[in-house]
Amino acid sequence: MSNFSNGVHVLMIPFPASGHIFPLMDLAHQILLRGLTVTIMVTPKNLHYLNSLLSLHSSSNLQTLVLPFPSHSSIPHGVQNMQDVDISFVPDFAAALSKLHDPLVNWFENHVLPPTAIVSDMLLCSWTPLLASRLGVPNVCFVVTNAHTVSSWWVNDLDSMPDCYKKLNLGCIQSWGLVFNSFNEIDNQKLKLIKEELTEHDRLWAVGPLLPIKGRLSSIGDEQYQVMSWLDSCNKKVGKSVVYVAFGTQITLTKQQMEAVASALEESMVRFIWVVKEPMKGLGIVDDDDRNVVPPGFEDRVAERGVVIKGWAPQLAILGHPAVGSYLTHCGWNSALEGILAGVLLLAWPMQADHFHNTALLVDELGVAVRVCEGLETVPDASKLARTLSGSLTMDLPERIRTKKLRKTALDSIREGGSSYKALDGFVEQLSSLSVMNREEK
Repeated sequence: MSNFSNGVHVLMIPFPASGHIFPLMDLAHQILLRGLTVTIMVTPKNLHYLNSLLSLHSSSNLQTLVLPFPSHSSIPHGVQNMQDVDISFVPDFAAALSKLHDPLVNWFENHVLPPTAIVSDMLLCSWTPLLASRLGVPNVCFVVTNAHTVSSWWVNDLDSMPDCYKKLNLGCIQSWGLVFNSFNEIDNQKLKLIKEELTEHDRLWAVGPLLPIKGRLSSIGDEQYQVMSWLDSCNKKVGKSVVYVAFGTQITLTKQQMEAVASALEESMVRFIWVVKEPMKGLGIVDDDDRNVVPPGFEDRVAERGVVIKGWAPQLAILGHPAVGSYLTHCGWNSALEGILAGVLLLAWPMQADHFHNTALLVDELGVAVRVCEGLETVPDASKLARTLSGSLTMDLPERIRTKKLRKTALDSIREGGSSYKALDGFVEQLSSLSVMNREEK
C-alpha cells in the first residue's frame, strides 16, 4: 500500500447515527493507512464510536475534535444520536449540527496545519459545502449507500422531495467530489448516470465495500460471549442452521409485528438469534409503549433453539459465524453489505429510506436476496414467514449460490488491484495533489 502523502490533513464530519459513523470510520482507516492525517469531529456522546479507530492509529496522524452538540427545539435534551429518535429527526439533526459552522471556522483558522479537504456525510451536505467554501477547501460528500439508490433519488425523486432533503441532495451534487460505499461491479451503470448529473466534474469514487475495522469485533461482553458459545454448539450439530433476525438501530416494531415475527420463528422450528432494539422510551417521542416488546412466554417456549438479545448485539461476529445461514433484515445498506460479505442469505423486509431501493437492487437485479415483506407498518403473514425462514437454510437455493459469487466479487474489488482498491488510491492521490497545490500557492 503506497504512502502517497505527508502532511495531507482531512477533516471528517460524520452524521450521528451508527450506520453512518461506522462506515466513515472505516474510510478514515483506509486513508490513514495510505499516509494521510485525519481529524474527526464528533459530539461528546458519540466519541466512543471512534475507540477502535483510535486504538489502531497514532495520535500524530489521527485526532478528534469534540464539540458540544448544539441545542435544537425539536431534539430532546441530551439526545445526540439518531438511535434515540425516529427517522423524521434527520433534518433536525442536520440543522442542529449546522450551528457548528462558526466553531469549526474558528478551529480551522487557529490550527497550525489546517485541513486541505473536508469529507462530510451526505446527510450533512445541506451546510458542509458552504463551510468548505468559507474555508477555501473542497468538500467531499461521503455516500453511505449505493449508486442505484442515489441515482433513483437524484434522477427520479428529487422534484418530489421535501425542501430539507432536496437541499442536502443538491449539496451532495455541488460537492467537489463523491465517495460511495459501493463497488463498480454492481453499480457501474448507475455511477455513469450520476456522473452525467455532475456537470462540473467527474470526481466520483466507489471504494466499497469498506471492511469494518477489526477492533469492532472485539468488544464482546459476557452476555455476547455466551451467544457466540451457543452458536458454536449449533455448528457442531449441523452446518448452517441458524437464522439471524435484526432490523438495525433505527427500527422498532409494533405489537402486531412483534407477534407475527415471534409466531413465525416459533412455527418455523429453526434455530435463531433475534435482536430486539431497546424501545425509544422516556424521550416523549414514541407514544406506543408496546413497540419492540417480546410477546409474553415466547422466550420460554423457544429456549432450546432460540436466543433473544435485547439491545446491542455483536452483529459482525454473529453473521460471520459458520452456523448462521440466513438473515432477516430491514436491508439498510450497511447491514446488507455485512450479510453479503458473511455469505449469508438475505431475507429482505424493507421499511424506510434507502431500504426499498437496496431491496430492488439485491432481489430484482442481482438475485441475491428474497423479499419477504415490505413496509414500516406492514404485518407479515406469520405462517408464510415461517415457511420462508425454514426454507432459507436450504443450501442449494439459487439466491444463496449467487450470494456466494457476489461475495467473491466484492472481496476481489477491495483487494490490491481491484476496482475499489484502485479507486481508494485514486481518491488519496487527488487529495494529495490538492495539498501540494495549496503549498505552492502559499
